[in-house]
Amino acid sequence: MLQAHWFERSPSLLISSVIGCFASLAIAVPGQAAEKIYVTYNLLERSISVASLEAYARNGAIDEDLKAYARFASPDVLEQLREVLLTKVELSPVAISQFLYSPQGEVLLRRLGQVIQSESRVAGFSGLRAALILASADPEGLTLLNVLRYFPTRGLRINIDRALDIAGDLQQLVDRTNRMTAVVSQQAIAEAATETPDLASFSGANPRFRGPYTWQKQTLSVVDLSRRAVTSGSSPVPAELATSAGEGRFFQADLYLPNDPSITRPIPMVVISHGLGSDRATFTYLAHHLVSHGFAVLVPEHPGSNAKQLEALVNGTAEEVAEPSEFRDRPLDVTYLLDYLEQQSKTNPQLTGRIDLQQVGVIGQSFGGYTALALAGAPINPESLSKDCTDLDNTLNLSLLLQCRASELGTDLPNLRDPRVKAVIALNPIVSGVLGQASVSQITIPTMILTGNADTIAPAIAEQVQPFLWLSTPYKYLALLDQGTHFSVLDNVEQGGGALALPSEVIGPDPATARRYVNALALAFFKTYVADDQSYRRFLTSSYAQVLSESPLRLSLVRQLSAEQLQAQQ
Repeated sequence: MLQAHWFERSPSLLISSVIGCFASLAIAVPGQAAEKIYVTYNLLERSISVASLEAYARNGAIDEDLKAYARFASPDVLEQLREVLLTKVELSPVAISQFLYSPQGEVLLRRLGQVIQSESRVAGFSGLRAALILASADPEGLTLLNVLRYFPTRGLRINIDRALDIAGDLQQLVDRTNRMTAVVSQQAIAEAATETPDLASFSGANPRFRGPYTWQKQTLSVVDLSRRAVTSGSSPVPAELATSAGEGRFFQADLYLPNDPSITRPIPMVVISHGLGSDRATFTYLAHHLVSHGFAVLVPEHPGSNAKQLEALVNGTAEEVAEPSEFRDRPLDVTYLLDYLEQQSKTNPQLTGRIDLQQVGVIGQSFGGYTALALAGAPINPESLSKDCTDLDNTLNLSLLLQCRASELGTDLPNLRDPRVKAVIALNPIVSGVLGQASVSQITIPTMILTGNADTIAPAIAEQVQPFLWLSTPYKYLALLDQGTHFSVLDNVEQGGGALALPSEVIGPDPATARRYVNALALAFFKTYVADDQSYRRFLTSSYAQVLSESPLRLSLVRQLSAEQLQAQQ
C-alpha cells in the first residue's frame, strides 16, 4: 500500500523528480539577501534568522534564536533539517534559468510563490527564480540554505495557511490513491478466483524468459519533408540526407529483426515510443525481449522531446521542454516510419517479405503512452484541454504542465489514428487533459494501461485509472504497480540514461522487477492481439499476475473496474 510519505521528499528529490520529466531550472540578480524568515499562521507570526539556520547547518550550533524551535523537535528531526538545508542539487545556473523561464517552470514558480513570499507578502515568483539561479552559481551549489541566503528581500515569509492547504490536498490525493489501490487489489483477487488457471502451464512458454532468437539491429535515418525541421533535439544528420534534412523533420529509429532463416512468413511488428527526455536506448531491454520471441521491433527517437531536447534546454539552445507540435509529430513519426518500411520492403531485399506491417503493436511510456493511445484512435481533444488547463497554478498533476501546451495547436487537428496499429500498451501515460474521456472512449482496439500508485508526475487516478474506465474496447487491461513511480519501468536512468541521472529515491524500489513485469506483460499482450497466438492469453490474467508479482513492487492485473467501485471507497 502507498504510504503518505510518498510526497514528503527533500527539496532536492522533489526538484529532481520534476526535472526527470520536464528538465532543469533559473533567474535574475537580486540587490540584497534574506536575513529573516517569517512564519505566519492565521494571526500568529514567528521569525528566525537565516544566520541561525546557517550556523546550525554548518556546525550543529543551536543559538538562542533557534533554541525556541529546537526544543519542540526530536534529534532525528533536527538532523533531517540539517541534511535538507545542505543537500546539493547538481544543476547548472544555465539549466536552472532555462527551465524557470519555460512555461512549465513559471507555473511551478507561481505555485511555490503562494507559500514563499516577500516580507511585504508579495508572491515569491520573481524572488524564488532569482534565489534559485544565484544559489546554483554559488561555489557550494544549489542547496536550500543557499536559496534562503539569496532570496532578494531582507525578509522571506512562509505562508503556513497556504502550505497547509497544499499539504491537505496532497494528503487527500494520497488517501484516494490508497483506496484505489485497495479496490484494484480486491478486484484482482476476485478475478483470479474465477479464472481456475492451470498454474503448471505458467512454467511452459513463460513470457518472463528471453526467447530463442538472436537478432540484428540497424539504424534508420529518415526525413519527413512534409513537416518542419527540429532545430534543437535532433541527432547529427548523415551527409546523404543533409540537404533535405534542413527542409523537413529528420529523425532516426532502431530496427530489430530476428536472425533465424527458418522464419519464412512476414512477422508482426512492435513499435516502442519513449517518453519525454528519454531516447532509443531507454527501452533496449524490452526491444531485446520482444525480438528474441520473433517480433520485428521498431524504436523511433522523437527529436523534439528526447534527451537531446532537454540537453538543449539545459544548455540554453532550446526554450521549452517540448514544443506543442510534439503532440502531433510523435504519432506522425510512427506513421511515417511504417510508410517508409512499406516502401523499403518493395525494393530492399533485406526487408522484402520479412515484416507484416498490417499487424503492428505500439507500446509507449509517459509521452510515449500518449503517442500509443493517439495512434490507437484517441484524437487530441481541445474541449478537454480548455476545461483542464484553466487552473494550473493550483494543480497537483504535474503532467498537465506538459499536456496543456497542446492547447496552442488550435482546433484544426489531423486524425492521428493509424489502422495498421492493432493493439497498444500505455505505460504511465499522460492523457487526462490532452485526450479526455470523449477521445479515449473512441479507442476500440485491445489496450493495456500500466500505472504506479507512487507516480508524482502523472497521478495514477487522473492519468491512468480514470482513462481505463473510459475505454470502450472489450479487450482492456489495467496493471497496477504498488509503489511504482513514473520512472520504475525505465532503464539506466540512475546512471544518467536519458537527459539526466535520477536518484534512486525518485526512481522507486526495485526497477529491475518492474522491467521484468513489462517484458512479460508486453510479450503476452502482443503475442495474443498482434501475432494472434492464443496460447499466450492465459498470461493476461490476474492469476498469472499473482504468480509474477514480487515484493516490494507488487503487481495487480484486472480487466474490469467500475466508477462505482472507486466511488464506494471515496
